[in-house]
Amino acid sequence: MRLLLILLLAMISPFAQSMILLNQTPVLEVPDGHLHGSLLLPKSDRPLPVALLIAGSGPTDRNGNNPMGHNDSLKRLAQSLAKQGIASLRYDKRGVGKSLALAPDERDLSVEAYVADAAAWIEKLQGDPRFSSVILIGHSEGALIASLAAARQPVAALITLAGSGRPIDDVLREQLQGRLPPALLASSQYLIDELRAGRTHQPVPEALEVLFRPSVQPYLISLFRQDPAQAFAQADAPALIIQGTHDMQVGIEDARALQRSRPDAELALISGMNHVLRIVPAQPQQQLASYNEPDRPIAQALTERIMKFLDSHGITPASS
Repeated sequence: MRLLLILLLAMISPFAQSMILLNQTPVLEVPDGHLHGSLLLPKSDRPLPVALLIAGSGPTDRNGNNPMGHNDSLKRLAQSLAKQGIASLRYDKRGVGKSLALAPDERDLSVEAYVADAAAWIEKLQGDPRFSSVILIGHSEGALIASLAAARQPVAALITLAGSGRPIDDVLREQLQGRLPPALLASSQYLIDELRAGRTHQPVPEALEVLFRPSVQPYLISLFRQDPAQAFAQADAPALIIQGTHDMQVGIEDARALQRSRPDAELALISGMNHVLRIVPAQPQQQLASYNEPDRPIAQALTERIMKFLDSHGITPASS
C-alpha cells in the first residue's frame, strides 16, 4: 500500500501539485492613497506568470460585481487560471470597494487615473521575484484601460475580454437609438456632443440622470477622448482578443475592429459565451439571469484559449 501511494504521488502532475493556493490581499500605495487587491498564487518553488485582471465600467469591484449584478466573473477567471498554474491579481478600482477612499466623489474619476493605477500595479508585480512575467487581462471597459496601460508599462502579453472596438460615445449613441422617445433621444445626442467637446452640461433631464448626471460627466469627458482600437494598436505586447458570440453588450464586430487595428493580434470567438464569461443561450431572460449567478461556471473554452495563447508565446508556468 505504501509503494502504491508513492507511485500515485509521483504521477500527480506539477499543475495538480501547484493547486495549493495562497490567497493574499496586497495593498498598493499610490500618490493619493491606497488600492486594495486580491492575489491568488499557486504554490511553486519557481517564479510564475501573473495576470493583472482589470474590471469593467462603473462601480465594478475586483470580483467583477457591481450593484446591477453579482456574478463573480473575475473571481472565477482567477480561480480557473490558478488551476493552470497562472497567478493573478485583481483589485478594487479607485472609488470602489476597499479602494473607495481614493475617490469617494465620482467627479474625481478619470480614465487617466485608472491607467496610472494599472501601470502602478504592473510595476509592483514586475518587481516581485515570485513572478516571471506580467499578463494584462482587461474586461469590457477594462480592456481599454489595459491597452493604455500596456503602452505605458510594457508587459509580456495583453488580452482583451469583451472590449469595445469603437469610441464609447459612438457605442452609447447606438444603444440609445430606438430606445428613447424622440425628445429624450435628441437631448441625449446633444449631451453626448457636449461631453465629446469637453463641456459639462446642467441641468440634465431626469430620465437621463442615470447616464449623464453632472457628477459623472467629468469621467465621461475623459472616456469619450479615447479610441479603443487606436489604444490597442499602440500596445506592442503579443495580443489576444476574446469575444463571446452571445454577448449582449459588446458585439463580434467590436472584436474585429480591434483586430483590424492590429492585424498581428489573435482573435478568438467563444461560442455561446456572454458578457459575464458564461455559456448561456441567447434568450434575453436567461442572459440577464446569468448576471446574478455567481455559482455558474465560466466558459471552459475561455481558459483553454488563454492558455493556448500563452503557451504559443512561451509564457507558461515554470512547472510545465
